[in-house]
Amino acid sequence: MRIGIVGTESSHVDHIVHHLNVEALGGGARVVALSGGASERNELLYAKGGLDRIVEAPTDLLGLVDAVMVADRDGALHRAHAVPFLEQGLPVFVDKPLACDIADAEAIIAAARAHDAPLTSYSALRALPDTDALAAETAAHGGAEVVAVSGPADPQGPYGGVFFYGIHAVDTALRLAPGPLGDIHVARTATTLTATTTAGTTRVVVTLVRPTETAQIPFHAMAATRTHLTQRTLTLGDHYLLPGLRTFLHMARTRQPPLPYDALLRPIHLLHELARTPGTPTPRLPK
Repeated sequence: MRIGIVGTESSHVDHIVHHLNVEALGGGARVVALSGGASERNELLYAKGGLDRIVEAPTDLLGLVDAVMVADRDGALHRAHAVPFLEQGLPVFVDKPLACDIADAEAIIAAARAHDAPLTSYSALRALPDTDALAAETAAHGGAEVVAVSGPADPQGPYGGVFFYGIHAVDTALRLAPGPLGDIHVARTATTLTATTTAGTTRVVVTLVRPTETAQIPFHAMAATRTHLTQRTLTLGDHYLLPGLRTFLHMARTRQPPLPYDALLRPIHLLHELARTPGTPTPRLPK
């Protein structure tokens, strides 16, 4: 399988190229091309991964690849970069977040549906071994009544603000709490944002803490059933991207998205509430 990547500034791209082209962990899949022109960054990735070529525009990848990974740090670019490939029926992974705007997220999903193109998007944290273990332990005790996840995020960050890093805590929380979202309430302090909602019958609390210039809190998740409490600090190992990468490759081969498309919208709605200025209108949540 020939993989093309759009948006290469993220360190995730280094991991993807290393896992597929150097370690050969993709079952024959490899990154063959990058868009964005012959920048110093792209030339380095090209040399490290033994890629076939670098192209200028994202759409220059058409005809050269079998699947596409959109990895821009700024989710505001994802709609423009993902939709042309979905319109050609190609499998597309959009690195977190799917978008920084509800309308953009809905448009990406609409393109996938209209052209029968497999699409997925998620945080790598939702597939960590720690997250898997927490989900399994919670399910074994009857399912979560309360989920609380915390992590770092900067509302003033340059790549979509709270969307860029807040997606990790939000996506992890919603993996542990399936079901439609209820009303979302947000509390703010000078250094924190806390969203409280329900997902199905589960109470969900997500707290984001602004990092300092030199440090940030770790990601932490807790789930309480009626009889059992389990919690973990989520640890990122050297291969933390690999489970999510393999999930994408499986989708590309089978053309079966791993997550329902409605599930891709839930974190965007929650992040929208965390990001918006108090007093602005709230788009109606899908039922």
